[in-house]
Amino acid sequence: MKILANDGISKSGIDALEKSGFEVITTKVAQEQVANFINKNDIGILIVRSATKVRKDIIDACPSLKIIGRGGVGMDNIDVEYAKSKGIHVINTPASSSESVAELVFAHLFTGVRFLHDSNRNMPLEGDTQFEQLKKAYANGIELRGKTLGIIGMGRIGKAVARMAIGLGMKVIYSDMHIPHKDLKIHFFDGQTISISLTSQSLESLFASSDFITLHVPAQDDYVIGEKDFELMKDGVGIINCARGGAIDEVALIEALDSGKVLFAGLDVYENEPNPEITILMNPKISLTPHIGAATAEAQDRIGTELAHQIIELLK
Repeated sequence: MKILANDGISKSGIDALEKSGFEVITTKVAQEQVANFINKNDIGILIVRSATKVRKDIIDACPSLKIIGRGGVGMDNIDVEYAKSKGIHVINTPASSSESVAELVFAHLFTGVRFLHDSNRNMPLEGDTQFEQLKKAYANGIELRGKTLGIIGMGRIGKAVARMAIGLGMKVIYSDMHIPHKDLKIHFFDGQTISISLTSQSLESLFASSDFITLHVPAQDDYVIGEKDFELMKDGVGIINCARGGAIDEVALIEALDSGKVLFAGLDVYENEPNPEITILMNPKISLTPHIGAATAEAQDRIGTELAHQIIELLK
């Protein structure tokens, strides 16, 4: 059976699939040509990441499809229930990228509390002429240790973030209506472990208590953090979104940044992705990355291998 990995797949994934007799095609096909390519080449399995959209039109036009695989967690670019109703298996890799996304959260946190996003813009331009002024401008950094991190959503990524935060000496609180209690086991390099029990609290309580807030929720119909929610937060809070665009009202976020209510934000996802608003891109208080949460060599290797194992199990 032929597999089209339209947004790519790791070599380990390709090797595992080819060893089991599948033909893996990694040609990048334009969105509007995906259905035609699938039919012309008798593709039975379509693997995508976030770039390729698998909507009702492709599903209806491609009767040869047996499996749609998403390399990653969120499947908002796939009409999942409709595909299932047509007898197509829909799979993803929820466990493969958690650590990579969690590390990006802390990359944004460290960047924000030490102004790296802004100093890296200004040092190349003014570092040779305004060194002392820049030194003074970026002198009021904040330590993460001892601060409270509020995690919205305690799924796999939320848990990974919590473990890292505890390792840094932060206090962790969380809000997740689906997970009232969570026992975390933290593993250390020498084989030792510790266990910590956490209890979910209301969003309002989390907003009021957190020094920093990070979101780990699926695609939403409405904002998780809107204009009124910012009013509940501490002055000088930092906010990170490496989950889904649209979870934060970006207009309200800009207003909160301009007023000083929010000290900084770190964004990997955007409301108008892949065309973020210029007011977001140009704001000196926002650390920016282009939706790269799972884009590490280790995560992509795990994603490819996990997809391969699921496909082999389903069809072999």
